[in-house]
Amino acid sequence: MQRIALMGAVLLGVAAVAPPLAQAADSPPASDSASPAASGPPKGYTCHDKALTGSGPGFKSSQEESEDAAINDWLSKATAVFADSDWNTAKDSDLECVKQGLYSKCFATGVPCHPKPAQ
Repeated sequence: MQRIALMGAVLLGVAAVAPPLAQAADSPPASDSASPAASGPPKGYTCHDKALTGSGPGFKSSQEESEDAAINDWLSKATAVFADSDWNTAKDSDLECVKQGLYSKCFATGVPCHPKPAQ
């Protein structure tokens, strides 16, 4: 229970220091090489009916490690739906990170997809 309260306090603290949405809309979108363009399913693929989210355990001192942990956590959930799921073929994939001092925690969200069965 303390863990949930601490996580909520951290996220509220991060939200308090985040730039207002109006300023964020004026800045160009950040390029994220780990995430494909958020669009429909890749050609020849079929997708699950809802998105999954992965975050990995705790905060990491490296944002790259935090991104990898989030994607790996998402992938473990996605492979339970489709054994051949891959982050690169996920529909509407998004990778967002929050920072607390020198530490970061990332959240990977996307709809798992896999190749359509041959007919």
